[in-house]
Amino acid sequence: QVQLVESGGGLVQAGGSLKLSCTSGGTVISTYPMGWFREAPGKERELVGAISWNGDDTIYAPSVEGRFTISRDNAKATVYLQMNSLKPEDTAAYYCAAKGWKYASGTFVLANAYTYWGQGTQVTVSS
Repeated sequence: QVQLVESGGGLVQAGGSLKLSCTSGGTVISTYPMGWFREAPGKERELVGAISWNGDDTIYAPSVEGRFTISRDNAKATVYLQMNSLKPEDTAAYYCAAKGWKYASGTFVLANAYTYWGQGTQVTVSS
């Protein structure tokens, strides 16, 4: 069983930045494509962005394109979400997810493509 743990959430003013991290107890996620999703109250969970297992490919939701960056350090088995120019509408619980298929090529945009999920970290952006 892969357990994912997100960290780095918090309260920030509009225009500010936060960097989220996602780790697991071992190194297995270094071989998995990963995704970041978010869920705001009353809204469905949505893709923020995704990254291929080797970091060569990334994809972002149009609402965050140019402001957010996903990266990964496979030596540390950690995936990051750098969030800049934050807006109040970015307020949500943010979740990382791992597709449980080693070395699967490409990025994956649908939540049901992912096998493992973290517990989420709250990001609140004040206006």
